[in-house]
Amino acid sequence: MMLLIKFKEQEMTAQIHSVPQEAAKHESVGPAGRTVYIIGGAAALLIVLTALAEILITFLPGGYAVINTVTDWFALLQANPFLGLRNLGLLNILMTAMGIPLTFSLYWAHRKSNPALVSLALIVVLIGDAIFYATNRAFPMLDLSLRYAVAAPAQRAALEAAGQALLAVGQSHTPGTFLAFFFSEVGGIFMALVLLRGKLFSRAAACAGLVAYGFLAVFEVLSSFVPAWHDAILVLAMIGGLANIAWYLSVAFRLFQPGLADRVGK
Repeated sequence: MMLLIKFKEQEMTAQIHSVPQEAAKHESVGPAGRTVYIIGGAAALLIVLTALAEILITFLPGGYAVINTVTDWFALLQANPFLGLRNLGLLNILMTAMGIPLTFSLYWAHRKSNPALVSLALIVVLIGDAIFYATNRAFPMLDLSLRYAVAAPAQRAALEAAGQALLAVGQSHTPGTFLAFFFSEVGGIFMALVLLRGKLFSRAAACAGLVAYGFLAVFEVLSSFVPAWHDAILVLAMIGGLANIAWYLSVAFRLFQPGLADRVGK
């Protein structure tokens, strides 16, 4: 009889301890967890729309113009501020901002199944974002161009020197912006590996991410440090860009599915 009572007590104790564990295991099923996924999915779709706008702008007059001098940049920013800002990374500013809630939603989905790698991916991506915002010079260049337009001839040399210093840091696909893009792409590779090892997203989505960020990382290295190859390696950027769109669409589709929150933690 005593053994039976002890057995019952142990069984009840185990059940009591298992309740909070089960609750924690499925805590993402609530409205807060679903909201994180919906915001992340919406951010992914907005990134795709912005990327498509970037492609369309490239085919507009001046969309792919090669600008070599500071005075040419000033002239472009004065004549067409939007196109000048776009050529200095305006749309990248928007896509980077939208990538933050997307990355967080993927972190949230995998924070229990693969906490180490997904945390590393989140940290690396955020480091890349921070470097990007710290080094982007689009709006400072716009300010200099407006001042240059009304400056006296004696002041223009100083403004040109200031503009050249800004371009040395903030012009895309140069050594000045290499760390920002490279950290973001390495973080994307880590996140794709998280999806590949997990069971919440399809293998196709994970492979699209690996191809996208792998090709873009190679392109970034070569375009930053071997600029003579820029035209030859554009095919890498094209493959990476198309795979990146596939990554965003497939991830967004899964984040919008109601069943995702129910599978988190299982």
